[in-house]
Amino acid sequence: MGNENAVKKETGIASQDKKPEGLTNKDLNTLWLRWAFTHLSSMSYEKLQGHAFAWSYIPFANKYYKNDPEGKRRLLVRHSVFYNTEPQTGAIVNGIVASLEENIALKGEVSEEMPNNIKTALMGPLAGIGDSIIQGIIVPTLLSIGMSLAAGGSPLGPLFYIVTWGIIGPLISFICFRTGYRMGVGAVDMVVGEAARRITDAFNVLGIMVIGALSAGNIVLKTTLNIPMGGEWQPLQTTLDSVFPGILPLAAVLVTWWMLNKKQYTPTKVIVILCVVVTVFCLLGVF
Repeated sequence: MGNENAVKKETGIASQDKKPEGLTNKDLNTLWLRWAFTHLSSMSYEKLQGHAFAWSYIPFANKYYKNDPEGKRRLLVRHSVFYNTEPQTGAIVNGIVASLEENIALKGEVSEEMPNNIKTALMGPLAGIGDSIIQGIIVPTLLSIGMSLAAGGSPLGPLFYIVTWGIIGPLISFICFRTGYRMGVGAVDMVVGEAARRITDAFNVLGIMVIGALSAGNIVLKTTLNIPMGGEWQPLQTTLDSVFPGILPLAAVLVTWWMLNKKQYTPTKVIVILCVVVTVFCLLGVF
């Protein structure tokens, strides 16, 4: 018996018979870190965030498929397909997939098609939820505070945004990743169910309210024109403020939205158009 064990040890059979362990905290942190800080580092129209998703699984592949080149190839191929969602809240998908891939590597009952099915089913709903929360509420709020701090030329404005988003963004991503891993496939109902749709609608409404409040508080657009009233000339801006306060900033927001959403102009093109229009009207004495 002793000689047999020695032969197994020398030939590597003992290591092959050893059942692989599950994902450790270090493994999970590696999966999350690789995704959290590289999700937009390498993109193409064909795969978008698929490059980063596959790259995050290289340590996983080296751990579970070190002696199985074909299994490693299938793992990296199935995570190299097209993938696109909001990166922070979308980390919940990475957590779910990590639990599924762990089950596959440990010879569980999960099929190799399940991870991509989950990614396909969840990336759209999570993009809607994430964009409403991140792009519609958190980022505009932090930017508005930063712009207020920087209004007098203080460097605290950009520093505030860099530091706060540098903390909040990864924190949301980490919590979502761990939640997804902990809940596994059970998180699907939470993301695509009726409750999730109601949450998305609520965040959309809240996001619109936040954008409206920020626009009213941060966009300054006034006219210098005068109009005849009662035999004398009165500032047009005074009349507008008495009828509809903030109507010019609102008009600027609606025109910008029209160019971005309806005309499909790029943000750079919109900025150039706005700069040219405002410059011309200022030279004409309108603004």
